[in-house]
Amino acid sequence: MTQIYNKVALIGLGLIASSMFWSIKKGKLATHVAGYAKSPETRETARRIGLCDSVEENLCDAVEGADLVVLCVPVGAMGKITKSMAPFLKRGATVTDVGSVKRAVIDSVTPYIPDGVNFIPAHPIAGTELSGPESGFADLFKNRWCIIVPLKDSNKCSVRQLKTLWEGLGTNVE
Repeated sequence: MTQIYNKVALIGLGLIASSMFWSIKKGKLATHVAGYAKSPETRETARRIGLCDSVEENLCDAVEGADLVVLCVPVGAMGKITKSMAPFLKRGATVTDVGSVKRAVIDSVTPYIPDGVNFIPAHPIAGTELSGPESGFADLFKNRWCIIVPLKDSNKCSVRQLKTLWEGLGTNVE
């Protein structure tokens, strides 16, 4: 595989984000992966285990300049986080999520997506009984499924690029 994105920002550093990072690095799918977690303990753990190329104290620093922002936080927090990061999103960036429901995510996130930014909901069907940054591993997504749910106004090139990333992580994409 080759680089798909220059900078990816993972918002929330649990099992899914951690596994995404290890898989992105293994496949050289991005030049830089920034991570952000609200909890100082989670950020410290991430730094200690080498999770992400940079672990940011501030949400705005994590998303600034990112080509792809992945919301890896509980579904109920996604709207508030999107509102906070919206002013710092670069034009042309894609925002996606890994939530297990779509309507609630679409309803809470869409109002805060700025013009010129693409929001493409997704749901990787993968996981383990473990959680937290130390639980992730590069092959979590191998031979699993990821459902991408483009909106009616989703940029087709951005959808293809996101699909290519998920395929690079080892998933079958629908």
